[in-house]
Amino acid sequence: MSDTGITVKKSEDFSEWYTQTVLKSELADYAPVKGCMIFREHSYAIWEKIQEIFNKKIKETGHRNVYFPLFIPESFLKREAKHFEGFVPEVAWVTMGGDSPLEERLAIRPTSETIMYDTYAKWIRSWRDLPIKLNQWCSVVRWETKATKLFLRTREFLWQEGHTAHATKEEADKEVMEILNAYKDVIESYLAIPVLTGVKTEMEKFAGALYTTALEAMMPDGKALQMGTSHQLGQHFSKVFGIKFLDQNEKEQYVWQTSWGFTTRMIGAMAMVHGDDKGLVLPPKVAPIQVVIVPIPYKGTEAETILAKAKEIRDKLAAKDVVVTLDDRQEYTPGWKFNEWELKGVPIRIEIGPRDLKQNQVTLARRDTLQKTTAKEDEVVETVLKLLEDIQNSLFSKAKKALEESITSVETYEEFKKVLEQKGGFLRGSWCGNTPCEEKIKDETGATIRIVPFEKEKPFSKCVHCGEEAKEVVYFARSY
Repeated sequence: MSDTGITVKKSEDFSEWYTQTVLKSELADYAPVKGCMIFREHSYAIWEKIQEIFNKKIKETGHRNVYFPLFIPESFLKREAKHFEGFVPEVAWVTMGGDSPLEERLAIRPTSETIMYDTYAKWIRSWRDLPIKLNQWCSVVRWETKATKLFLRTREFLWQEGHTAHATKEEADKEVMEILNAYKDVIESYLAIPVLTGVKTEMEKFAGALYTTALEAMMPDGKALQMGTSHQLGQHFSKVFGIKFLDQNEKEQYVWQTSWGFTTRMIGAMAMVHGDDKGLVLPPKVAPIQVVIVPIPYKGTEAETILAKAKEIRDKLAAKDVVVTLDDRQEYTPGWKFNEWELKGVPIRIEIGPRDLKQNQVTLARRDTLQKTTAKEDEVVETVLKLLEDIQNSLFSKAKKALEESITSVETYEEFKKVLEQKGGFLRGSWCGNTPCEEKIKDETGATIRIVPFEKEKPFSKCVHCGEEAKEVVYFARSY
């Protein structure tokens, strides 16, 4: 297994460890197109689980899924100057259709605000047409020039983007928070990754938004990763695109809008946060395979009995909706199989050998701690269900502790720079609230304000950079 196993330690060369883990666990591969990636079966199955979980949440609150075109006319993008300016450096353009030059360049979807809102202006006439609550699952293209990092930085990635229109600001504000809380639940309760939530600064908010809310996670190398955003767009886009309605008093009003999204980068985050020197460690709730059964055969009739027992246990677990697979491949040794399933991060491995057979038991190995226990045959289902829950909770607790330990309160700029270089993580600091100050910190250190927490914290020093009176406490970090 040495040629297929991870050859570096997570603590020694994080970047190389991550790349090896993603490639060797068969989550993904590099594509023949520079800057792009292939989502392999293992990662796409995780994405399908995430889709299933999130679809259920948004459909319960009256959202519906749609699909808009991949191509966006240049004139649409140009209708909102700030928005256009924000995306132009990353847009991929189509200029030819077959052999004929196009009359107007088409952008390959960097995001869908413009094409969707042009249509909303046609669909919305009266207060009776509101709210519109649509979401689409699709891919977007942003022509990144930085180095490709599987799941985290690629030219094409998968995401969902929600776009809603409401009669009042209050309804739109409520929508922003409802979605942010739904994201938090998906990320924390299913992916087992704890996050900090809050508002982005003016400098960091989405171009054209009234305000942006976000979820930020901390990776083991001390860099933050934005896990999702939910934007209150105000009436900015509705005025640009003429999205108006007659209210109940027959007065013309502009709609209030929100947009929100998360991407496949959360799969990369999950690999980084939970993985170890043997490879992936997947939270049971999103693992494509939750349990693998490996029979340990012996010569003679015992092999048949062991296999029959393995199939019986598989069927019992499947009947309880456990996603289980039986690895009865003859061409590989049990040891080779153990390594392979550990690399792929399967939460529980069940081993059945001659000794287990004699004692009417099975051996269980949990992926997160690598501990082995035994369970009586008639208690296997109950034990597995309890163990899956325990692994899920345990992964979150461990990650939560790591997140808490990554936060350092800093009072001076010297301290700020020292902690950033030596440890990284979130730097909790007092800030004057001025954008020039924020820009200088970014230029000098590469750290940005990741969030201004919803619950205002009292400044505990002067501004960490300029020494002026501080207005609020914010969380800085370098990020992916």
